[in-house]
Parts: sequence; C-alpha cells; structure tokens
Amino acid sequence: MDSQYKNIRTLAEEFESCQKILIALGDENRQHLMLEMMRMEQCDGVRVGTITEKTHLSRPAVSHHLQILKDAGILKMRREATKNYYYFDADMEAMNRLINMLNHAKMIMEQLPDRSRY
Repeated sequence: MDSQYKNIRTLAEEFESCQKILIALGDENRQHLMLEMMRMEQCDGVRVGTITEKTHLSRPAVSHHLQILKDAGILKMRREATKNYYYFDADMEAMNRLINMLNHAKMIMEQLPDRSRY
C-alpha cells in the first residue's frame, strides 16, 4: 500500500478518535459559552447562573452545553455544598490526540502536490 494512502487511513482513525472533542469545540454556542467563561477570569470555576447571565442561552441550554464540554474532557466540575462550579481543566490525553491529529494532517497536506490545475 502506498505510504500516502496509509498516512491518510491513519489520519482518518486519528480523526475518528477526536470526534467527541471536535464536536464539542465545533458548536458555535459552546464556543460563545467558553469565550464568556474565559472573559470572566474565574479560574476557580463559574456557576451555571453566572454563565447564563453572560450568554443568550437559557439555563437548561447552558447546563446541556457544559455537560457536553465536560464529557469531551474540556471542562471539569467541582461541588461546594449544593453549588456546582465549572472550570477549564482539559483531559491531556484527549488534547494530545487532537494536537497529534492536527499535526499529522498538516504534515500530510504539506507533502501533497499542487492539485489546483486539475
């Protein structure tokens, strides 16, 4: 098998293993939510109500998006009595898979010939 096709097949497998984080990061509402959380500069965590106030999303929608980000390994949650605080603390394994996949894609693209004339 040609090494170029083998590289692309491997890239497809890497891409598939990153789908959860790509889906989480790819949603415009979640991007807005994450940007607002970053702008709040609350490294120790932010409550759902505070995020809701800063976004155009309803409280249930914010909770839903936070859960997706948490499941993807981008956010974590800590509980203090009855209060939940969400903060950025990425799953390093998931982030490294994403970075490696992107670097692999870049390497493949750099090696491809110019095909614009076809």
